[in-house]
Amino acid sequence: MKKIDQLRYTGGVAAVGLALVLFGSGVYANSKESSVSDEFAEAEQSEADSDIEVVDFSDFMLPADKDTYAGAGWMEAIDVENDDKGTYAGAGWMEAIKIEDSESDGNDEAVEALAAVEALAADGENPQTYWGYTNLGIAHVDNHLNIRQEPGEDGKLVGKLPKDAACEILSVENGWAHIKSGKVEGYCSTDYLYMGSEAIERGRQVASMIAIVNTQTLKVREEPNTDSIVITLIPQEEELEVVEVMENGWIKFLLDDEEAYVSGEYVDVEERLEKAVTLTELLYGQGVSDVRVNLVQEAKKYVGNPYVWGGVSLTNGADCSGFTLSIFKKYGVSLPHHAASQAQMGTKVSLGEVQPGDLVFYAKNGSINHVAIYIGNGQVIHASSPKTGIKISSVNYRTPACARRFL
Repeated sequence: MKKIDQLRYTGGVAAVGLALVLFGSGVYANSKESSVSDEFAEAEQSEADSDIEVVDFSDFMLPADKDTYAGAGWMEAIDVENDDKGTYAGAGWMEAIKIEDSESDGNDEAVEALAAVEALAADGENPQTYWGYTNLGIAHVDNHLNIRQEPGEDGKLVGKLPKDAACEILSVENGWAHIKSGKVEGYCSTDYLYMGSEAIERGRQVASMIAIVNTQTLKVREEPNTDSIVITLIPQEEELEVVEVMENGWIKFLLDDEEAYVSGEYVDVEERLEKAVTLTELLYGQGVSDVRVNLVQEAKKYVGNPYVWGGVSLTNGADCSGFTLSIFKKYGVSLPHHAASQAQMGTKVSLGEVQPGDLVFYAKNGSINHVAIYIGNGQVIHASSPKTGIKISSVNYRTPACARRFL
């Protein structure tokens, strides 16, 4: 038996013996905390009342002696002879990824991926990345996954990871992943994440082609040529949902639920996965009436729900005017199921004076064809397209035509 095999065998026997001792002493006993802080009980009840997923997390007791598992650098004794760094991560890898439980919790592949990244970094090599992530995780939920400040169900809510959105997995411990996505860093349950090869495969299925506007103001046209009529203008750094990169260099994209075109000369195209949303990004402006605040909060419950042409269901699918119709109906305002007709109602307000709860309208060729609800902080919420469903956008994601007030 080679030296490396002898060491593996010896280590395995020692690990089994250690596990038996620990089970006998009760080190592995788990305790679940079911209480949720009063600060977030109301918010999570609102999520439960909608179809946004509220994750039921469990908080497990950590092993008492961390050095029993992560210490001693026992893998340093092994002279790794395999060229595949993803198979053997090298010296001290258990400390680097903070594994504090000798039992597998079903996250072996994520652990191995973290180990491989650590080993490559130690060797001065750059690990392989997927969509900019070295250890990819993807939200495995129907709507949104809660991200918490601490690894426990009573941890403070710091953001949300939308369905199929991506994150960097920083560590895995006792069924919780320490993640970072966009501006959000925190913890989520590994039960609701694709990890390892599953995450990479899922990413290939759901990644979108995005065109980022790289000029101050970009003209959107009805056909892919400069002779075509200009539909609207889009500001710099706005992101467009690419349908096709055409042979003539033009980009076909979704302008809400319709196809439109921009010159590829003025955009940068890349493949991308969605990122987490911070709570700050979901805030609305201050100094508005309670009914406006409540309406905005109600509308946000349905972010991520599907777009269905002709639909009025907030959970099963609505189009742009169906979404506004159904939200305002809850507050005693009756609206027709037609964006252009809604634009003739209420009180006209200037775009510089819009408040949360006002409706913002958009036009194509001078005719109103889309409507959204202004939610404050320069943002609107709307049923955008079959691809993205109900989403939050910048109010200037395309040129607004007018705004109306109903409250």
